[in-house]
Amino acid sequence: MSIIPGETIAAIATAIVPQQGSIGIVRLSGTLALAIARTVFYAPGKQAWETHRILYGYIRHPQSGQLIDEALLLLMLAPRSYTKEDVIEFHCHGGIIPVQQVLQLCLENGARLAQPGEFTLRAFLNGRLDLTQAESVAELVNSQSVQASQIALAGLQGKLAHPIRQLRSNCLDILAEVEARIDFEEDLPPLNEDEIKQHLAAVLIEVNQILATADRGELLRSGLKVAIVGRPNVGKSSLLNAWSRSDRAIVTDLPGTTRDVVESQLVVGGIPIQVLDTAGIRETDDRVEKIGVERSRHAAEAADLILLTIDAQTGWTPEDEQIYQQVKHRPLILVINKTDLQEAKSVNYPSDITSVVETVAAKNEGIDQLEKIILNSVQSGHLTVTNLEIAINQRQAAALTQASLSLQQVQETINNQLPLDFWTIDLRSAIQALGEITGEEVTESVLDRIFSRFCLGK
Repeated sequence: MSIIPGETIAAIATAIVPQQGSIGIVRLSGTLALAIARTVFYAPGKQAWETHRILYGYIRHPQSGQLIDEALLLLMLAPRSYTKEDVIEFHCHGGIIPVQQVLQLCLENGARLAQPGEFTLRAFLNGRLDLTQAESVAELVNSQSVQASQIALAGLQGKLAHPIRQLRSNCLDILAEVEARIDFEEDLPPLNEDEIKQHLAAVLIEVNQILATADRGELLRSGLKVAIVGRPNVGKSSLLNAWSRSDRAIVTDLPGTTRDVVESQLVVGGIPIQVLDTAGIRETDDRVEKIGVERSRHAAEAADLILLTIDAQTGWTPEDEQIYQQVKHRPLILVINKTDLQEAKSVNYPSDITSVVETVAAKNEGIDQLEKIILNSVQSGHLTVTNLEIAINQRQAAALTQASLSLQQVQETINNQLPLDFWTIDLRSAIQALGEITGEEVTESVLDRIFSRFCLGK
């Protein structure tokens, strides 16, 4: 992403929903932001154009005088703004037409359309945010649960950057001690190897502790994909409806009603969960149902967790066994549904199935127990989701992994009694990797990759 210093950018900063949005915001940042605002915005009376003031007025075409919208204008002048540049926001009436007209007017008067994430990129380049905080902005916008948003907010407040900077500073101190002995060996006392080892061990422990939050962070950000699979008419759609407290899936007594994968979004114990209700898996000559069955198999393969649902009336059938053989390599919970009916049987299922829950989906019974078992299965996978204050993303995990390997290599170099010059090679590698996390050492291609995932007005 090529940034020209001082160039003024503009973008719509709010989601625009036709005939539904009440407010739409157009944002400007750069040296011409204030001049463009003065050109297109008329503030009646004696309102002061001062920083951090809100002006009331009208947006109109500077040449024709045509009125575009009645709006509010927010002034945030450098350096007290999100980008540390002059930032102007037009708060217009919502909807597509007003905000697009205002944006077009800004572009005609000297601004250019911002690239995805360019406002936050400027905040990073101008020193207002480090790279962990910039990434936290995107994570906060995209968070799917309260806990995910709290972790993103902690990152935005610098709670990840602070320990990373401290670790990098400790590595720099160790490197300085080693290099001083290389350059001024005769003038300084011998290097205390035991002390260096202790410092390295302490840094490595903390690096690995932060690295351990990667899986938990990914779980909170992306959530679990859970597929409900089973024979036709065992109550899969009823289970989805009871769990999501909605009527997302059609429920009838006819087998094969669900012909496609139906999705619902839930949050359980702070974890976003995408629930997939799949078509009943069976052999069929119906071409449409056959497509649905094939999609069900694909959904099961892509899921993080399978809810194999069976009917307590019929018990474990050869068809259930056939489906089980297809999905048993995935994490699995057996859901025995319709246990309230008089014809319900004591079900004999394979002994290697250890997670089982009984439900009466039509009456919303057993859902709480199902959620507990899902959370327990998450916990047993060492993905603890409680009491998390920080959690790194995949990019940060890759950099921390490199830092950990480099620090381990330094320890091995010391143990092998290699010269001090060899120590410095891996120390520098660890320092660079830690610097990549906060942005103190980062390439333009990495910045492009990070900020291209932002929305346009952020």
